Amino acid sequence: MANTPELDDYSAYASLTDEELLQLAVERSLAEACLRPLARAPDPKVDKSQQVEQGPAHYSSPNPPAPKPPDLGTFEGTVSRFTTGAGMKMLAYRKLDGTLVHVVPEPEEEEEPIFRAIRAGDTVRLKALITASGGNPMLPAKPGWLAIHQAAWLNREACLRVLLTAQPGMVNERSERGETPLLVAVSGEHSGCAGLLLENGADPNVADREHETPLYKACEKDNPALVALLLNHGAAVDAKCFQGWTALHEAACRDNVEICQMLLKAGGKHSPRDNYGITPLFTAAQGGRLASLRLLVKHGADINSQAEDGAAPLHEAAKNGHADIVEFLLSQKADANIAGKAGLLPLHIAARKGSETIVSMLIPATSKARVRRTGISPLHVAAEHNRDEVLELLIRAGFDVNARLSEERSRLYEDRRGTALYLAVDNYNVDNVRSLLEAGADPNLDVFGPLLVAARQGCAENVALLVEHGADVNARIATRPTDFPAVFLFTMKYLPMFKYLLDNGGDALSCFRCAYGSGPHPPLQTGRSHPGHLGYPETRRPLGGGGARSVQFCEVISAPSISRWAGPILDVLLDYVGHVKLCSRLVEHLDSYDDWSVIKEKAALPRRLLQLCRVRVVQLAGRHRLKSLPLPGTLIRFLLHREASVTL
Repeated sequence: MANTPELDDYSAYASLTDEELLQLAVERSLAEACLRPLARAPDPKVDKSQQVEQGPAHYSSPNPPAPKPPDLGTFEGTVSRFTTGAGMKMLAYRKLDGTLVHVVPEPEEEEEPIFRAIRAGDTVRLKALITASGGNPMLPAKPGWLAIHQAAWLNREACLRVLLTAQPGMVNERSERGETPLLVAVSGEHSGCAGLLLENGADPNVADREHETPLYKACEKDNPALVALLLNHGAAVDAKCFQGWTALHEAACRDNVEICQMLLKAGGKHSPRDNYGITPLFTAAQGGRLASLRLLVKHGADINSQAEDGAAPLHEAAKNGHADIVEFLLSQKADANIAGKAGLLPLHIAARKGSETIVSMLIPATSKARVRRTGISPLHVAAEHNRDEVLELLIRAGFDVNARLSEERSRLYEDRRGTALYLAVDNYNVDNVRSLLEAGADPNLDVFGPLLVAARQGCAENVALLVEHGADVNARIATRPTDFPAVFLFTMKYLPMFKYLLDNGGDALSCFRCAYGSGPHPPLQTGRSHPGHLGYPETRRPLGGGGARSVQFCEVISAPSISRWAGPILDVLLDYVGHVKLCSRLVEHLDSYDDWSVIKEKAALPRRLLQLCRVRVVQLAGRHRLKSLPLPGTLIRFLLHREASVTL
């Protein structure tokens, strides 16, 4: 069964393969050869004076004839359009399987005589054609596009007079897209044709299918002369397009003060709202149109008008980085404490944009109490979007570095993050972390502490900064408790960082506490207990116990991804404890590899006196006071685990 060929638009040769392009080139070459005359070389035996000048030679078939295109009535396949690089429109015939069958230039559609006359500006011919059609110039028109539209579009004013004289009633006829001849003339900025149509009764308020009137189109074209012409002929100033915009919206968007003044003088409202509650002043602020903004404010437009999403002009100016607009709005007493539906103030928006200039202007105009009620500090926004300079500016302005997200906002995150410090750590932003900590940020406020985040990332700089500023290296996670510091979960495979945490007070002794001791341990369940954050095995409580208990170190170190590190990890831990007894599972790990036997011997009781003394001195003096003790430097380094051993 033959399929109806489909005609689609394609650009250049994008849809053709190399083979198809070659075929096209050959066919074009053959076509050109058929049209090009062949020159015959002069016969040297004949006297030149006797030679007769000859015209081009004609041959019946100098090349094989080009194949004819398939018959569309019987062709089983598709026909698609494309345009060559030279702008030539072509048709490509393809079989149903996509195989190219034939390529041929697209036949040009023959233009109606009346349209050809208008295109040529031939009024004599046009009058003759109208007379021949019985005085009705609408008969030879294309579907949806009449002769009067053609004359208006091509700026053929004389032809337009002829058409209007022949049939004045067609002055407001509409095309398929709802365009009147007047709208077509305005779209082409043909003021002469537009004036002629208006003088002959064209309605200036007939809109197209997008509800755009000629006045709206004139503002869109930024043409004051056309705007004045239409207003003088009674164009409705506040007519709205499909999106609810008026001519004033369009003029303000283009910062055409002259047109804005004409519209307002003609009685246009200064604050009409579109379908989203946006006013012309809002549009001017959004686009950075200062001149239009000044004019609208002068005429009483509401400087604090809010769109449907709660945004005010100050929000939009800050979002788009228009410092001059922000400065002007603030000088006109715009309210910097209006929050959008998302609860954000203009200062939040400016902090996200990263404009120091705008942030510095908004800080004195913004109430810190109002900021607290939003449940989010601009510090949070600056830290989350890595706006380092803005963060410094906000810190200097006195914003609370320990402000926390409201419970409602914190619940949007799985890890219940709350502080700007957490966000800076999560972004690997060492500079912002340093700035916040030096300004007094508390590293222990979040449920899932910033130290855990930095350790999980393996960011040694942030780990060091957090520990130096008091991060609790022994913190646990309430939602997934462990018998040992939670930060160890993320550092056991990074021994230098693991050792650094132990050097700074990490509880090594807790890693050797085991509820099972030397007895048998229950089998491990290796599901993820806290997806995305904690990857350690789930366990069961010993028989006779109550509910779920915290996870033990020996169970975590038995996870397949960590167990191969068990020996080195235990070797480091043993340097920070005195007498300990390894549980059966830890012994099992050390027995699994011959080279780890020395670690098992290191743990054997009794421990060396030197090690016991080191542990006891650190406990009594405190790790942070060791450097101030009146002891030899070698001994201090030993106590600080800077040397493996010391000779006393």
